[in-house]
Amino acid sequence: MAAPFPLPRTHDLSTLRAKLQGLLKFLRDALPISNAHTVDFYTKSVWEEMIGLPPDTVLAALRKSAARSECPPPDARPLVDSEGDSGITNLPKIFCETSQKLLNVEAFTLAAKYYSVQNLGICTPFEQLLIALQGSKHQNIGKNITPNEFMNMKKSHEVQAMSELIFSIADYYGLKQVIDLGSGKGYLSSFLSLKYGLKVYGVDSSNTNTHGAKERNRKLKKHWKHYHTQSRIDVNELALRMTKERKVKTEIKHKVDIEEVFDSSPRNQEMIATSDILTDYSSSVISNFRKQMENLQVQPHEEENLSFENDFPLIDLLPINAIEPNSSLQIPNREMSEAHKARRKMTSKSNEPCIYSPLTSFITADSELHDIIKDLEDCLMVGLHTCGDLAPNTLRIFTSKSEVKGVCSVGCCYHLLSEEFEDQPKECPQEKWGFPMCSYLKEERWCCGRNARMSACLALERVAVGQGLPTESLFYRAVLQDIIKDCFGITKCDQHIGKIYSKCSSFLDYVRKSLRKLGLDESKLPEKIIMEYYDKYKPRMNELEAFNMLKVVLAPCIETLFLLDRLCYLKEQEDIAWSTLVKLFDPVTSPRCYAVIALKKQQ
Repeated sequence: MAAPFPLPRTHDLSTLRAKLQGLLKFLRDALPISNAHTVDFYTKSVWEEMIGLPPDTVLAALRKSAARSECPPPDARPLVDSEGDSGITNLPKIFCETSQKLLNVEAFTLAAKYYSVQNLGICTPFEQLLIALQGSKHQNIGKNITPNEFMNMKKSHEVQAMSELIFSIADYYGLKQVIDLGSGKGYLSSFLSLKYGLKVYGVDSSNTNTHGAKERNRKLKKHWKHYHTQSRIDVNELALRMTKERKVKTEIKHKVDIEEVFDSSPRNQEMIATSDILTDYSSSVISNFRKQMENLQVQPHEEENLSFENDFPLIDLLPINAIEPNSSLQIPNREMSEAHKARRKMTSKSNEPCIYSPLTSFITADSELHDIIKDLEDCLMVGLHTCGDLAPNTLRIFTSKSEVKGVCSVGCCYHLLSEEFEDQPKECPQEKWGFPMCSYLKEERWCCGRNARMSACLALERVAVGQGLPTESLFYRAVLQDIIKDCFGITKCDQHIGKIYSKCSSFLDYVRKSLRKLGLDESKLPEKIIMEYYDKYKPRMNELEAFNMLKVVLAPCIETLFLLDRLCYLKEQEDIAWSTLVKLFDPVTSPRCYAVIALKKQQ
């Protein structure tokens, strides 16, 4: 491998399985909370069935727990024992053994915190991995371009961090080809191609996304060429200015040297003074110039040529290789030899951004890459927020295709995962499921359920900083369900209401519009009856708020289950040299922030 430093040490399969077993022990009791549907909260008396405490007590305990997490007391006990692998110690009972109701909120939050990815200690620090991959090479990664101009803040944050890691892995392995599965609008693919010079194939199942990615990449290239051209103009102007000043200085110095030999007249003194002034002026210009271009070196033997031995950030928007090494910036109006013109033509061609090719194809675990990519070579497979089954299928393709040497995958949309041991229709012939992947969970025949998978998408960090849940809209929907059951005899409503809440002025307006969308006769319900339901449940709104906060607290544990499943699957493969989880993004900006990374053994 190219880098001189070994990759960080990671947990072996037996250690990960031990952590997985502890997580499952907790989730067996806690998962029913996540699987309870908010729509049925009042119709099925969810609070009375699952929680053995008043809602105000639960909310107070959750706030206290959050405060302790932000400012833990100095005498706080650690969650784990000295070995760190045996799970939580000295916790009281969380759930009642007979009724399975939640009895201890503080113990519940402590357990949920422990069984999150970060606290289990199964992540490799991002910076530590970059140092190992890059070795002693200084690559100026992340400093030469900021993509904020081309995408929103969230996407810019994700693309910049992930592309830095992908380029480091590709460089470590000596790879030039990258396959971006679920490439969507092509932001990551374009960035990898334009900034890092990688040959990228962006594969997406949507032809609309592929077409949009092509158009977006065309516009990005125009921006890139503009910045590239402008930077060269800036470089040329400064270089010419420095060259002219140096020529004047040389002539003056030459005259002064001659005159110093023959006399020390006042004219000579004046010439020397003029030389000093020009020297000061030139030093100022050069100083400013060097602040922008730290690696600029002037060749003393060829006064009209400037050589750039290393990459330098003239402006923040230049890709790493925007200025080619050892290129000659010629003064205008000077005749060039045919050989030099040919060299410039070749340099210009070689300096064009590498290829990014958007392709349309629906990817499964059994997809043949050679059928999709005709010039497939040793490559790196990546995916930024690959939905549902595409994330696990990315890992399966990586393990089954010899050309794919590494993988870096960030999944999302856990609710779209297929589960092997969930109740499936008989006509569902699927063989490879999104969950579970590892042998241990398959042996356990573990199943989460759709509502729990949906809960795994909740963002604890966002709620913690005040970006709370839409409690009122959830409350409206739960009360509406009770109205539908009582007044229309419908006990199960599979039809989605959609985003009606934001378009409504009141609860009454919400009910009217929702009933129309569901095709139910709203005229049967006078305003008085609708508002009676509102008045009945309004005092119990805190139940719904407290219950949903319990779901939020539990969400990281379910995500941990999916990530551990994928990591254990990779550890089970014989030809995998190294695999880990890395926290790539700020979870407030991008809640799905964990990347599954693996590298194959070198042949």
